[in-house]
Amino acid sequence: MALTGSRGDGAAGAGEDGAGGLGGAPVAAPAGNAVPRVRMTGIARREQLIEVAREVFAEKGFAAASIEEVAQRGQVSKPVVYEHFGGKEGLYAVVVDREMRGLVDRIASALSAGHPRELLLQAAEAFLSYIEENAGGFRVLVRDSPSSGGTGMFSSLLGEIAGQVEQVLSREFDRHGVDGSLAALYSQALVGMVALTGQWWLDAGGPDRDAVAAHLVNLAWHGLSGIDLGVDDWFNHGST
Repeated sequence: MALTGSRGDGAAGAGEDGAGGLGGAPVAAPAGNAVPRVRMTGIARREQLIEVAREVFAEKGFAAASIEEVAQRGQVSKPVVYEHFGGKEGLYAVVVDREMRGLVDRIASALSAGHPRELLLQAAEAFLSYIEENAGGFRVLVRDSPSSGGTGMFSSLLGEIAGQVEQVLSREFDRHGVDGSLAALYSQALVGMVALTGQWWLDAGGPDRDAVAAHLVNLAWHGLSGIDLGVDDWFNHGST
């Protein structure tokens, strides 16, 4: 699901941030030894505000976040934020859309191995590496969203990822003579398992990412009957 702000993720205001540009009135010279605000182009300022907004939404959620705080952290006036994004919902939509696309693209590009068990491991590792490297962005996706978001941003994200996995499973099911209609069910189950474990893992702060991925795939591949397997030997256990 692609979400867009009032001006789209790729749009940017013309001109330079500062006098005559999206920054509004010229900035007065700083008093004393204060560090002057760095002037930015409209594109650079937009990117900066997206990063600031991601931090604010990750910390507080949509409802508690405010344009005032985004503007304050970004060291701009509120009209600058409104000019770029139209309002809080527009800004939130841009942040969410960017995170969703980044995560989906990462998982899709990771699915390169031929063996389905290796594909599952690649998908799990890609998902967990995204969480590890983009904790703030992941928190935005799993936190509260505007009521107009329907079933929620995270639900839509999982559905999109499950669609990618379903395509892989469908090919493998056909190759092994398994009912292809089951691919959708299994893709939802697998993606949900990794996503919910990822939420827990982010808050728990451990164990190691590779170990988490290995145990997830071990559970998915062998079931509870293989839970006594060590992480080092589960790859060599069971049918291929």
